[in-house]
Amino acid sequence: MPRFAYVNGRYVRHADAAVHIDDRGLVFADAVYEVCQVQQGFIVDITRHLDRLDRSLGEIRIRPPMPRAVLTGVMREVLRRNRVVNGMVYLQVTRGRAKRDHVFPSPEVRASLIVTAKAMNPAVNAAKYAAGIKAVTVADNRWGRVDIKTVGLLPNVLARQQAKEAGAQEAIFVDADGYVTEGGATNLWIVDRAGKLATRPADHAILRGVTRTTLLDVAKKLGIDVEERRFSVADMLEAREVFITGATTICLPVVSIDGQTIANGHPGMTAQKIRDAFFAVAEKTAI
Repeated sequence: MPRFAYVNGRYVRHADAAVHIDDRGLVFADAVYEVCQVQQGFIVDITRHLDRLDRSLGEIRIRPPMPRAVLTGVMREVLRRNRVVNGMVYLQVTRGRAKRDHVFPSPEVRASLIVTAKAMNPAVNAAKYAAGIKAVTVADNRWGRVDIKTVGLLPNVLARQQAKEAGAQEAIFVDADGYVTEGGATNLWIVDRAGKLATRPADHAILRGVTRTTLLDVAKKLGIDVEERRFSVADMLEAREVFITGATTICLPVVSIDGQTIANGHPGMTAQKIRDAFFAVAEKTAI
């Protein structure tokens, strides 16, 4: 079955989808994006994702390409055309097409919008939940505003490649002071030696993950106390549990970091409890 995409007002075959070579998202990474999980025919946490999209657009001063209700309709139509029941929907907004110049186009040009979707097999994540994944630590060399969800992800690409070449599935960024920030495409959590669940505060050094925010609600419902605080690599390596969270992974255990086994080398109960309760708390919007 062919895939379909939405590009600047048109639904087109995915293979034929294109933007102009002067699009500022291509030339300058002058763009932001969002990814929503689709689970059993529902878009997960769409309100929080679109709230964050609006914030990202505001931070880099791009006017939204269309009203939210219309954008939601486009997302649903792309999912329907691609027959996605379990998977993801991806949105990208760029400053638009303009002559190559670092400053903003004047007069302002219309923002570009791309929406794509793809199906994913839930069994793939289920296998990862059961076994856990491996990770490596890398120096955090990203720009100082990773709280904005921009498409400028070259450091993340290089970090993820480093992880792959080491036989791992995620890279964990560590700041200049030796504190963990987040994963290459995820937020990071530990259950420390005292049994406390902790994650780094949502400052400019990390992306305020939508799944992270919903997980805080899940933990509250389950009666699990969460400390938003910095923790070191040593704290992480000595933890009872380490797990990562993201829109398409939800809550994924990490059982080895830099070749060192975490706790007993098996996924922990806290991650499982949170994952089992997640969809009962998350917002679900029918396609």
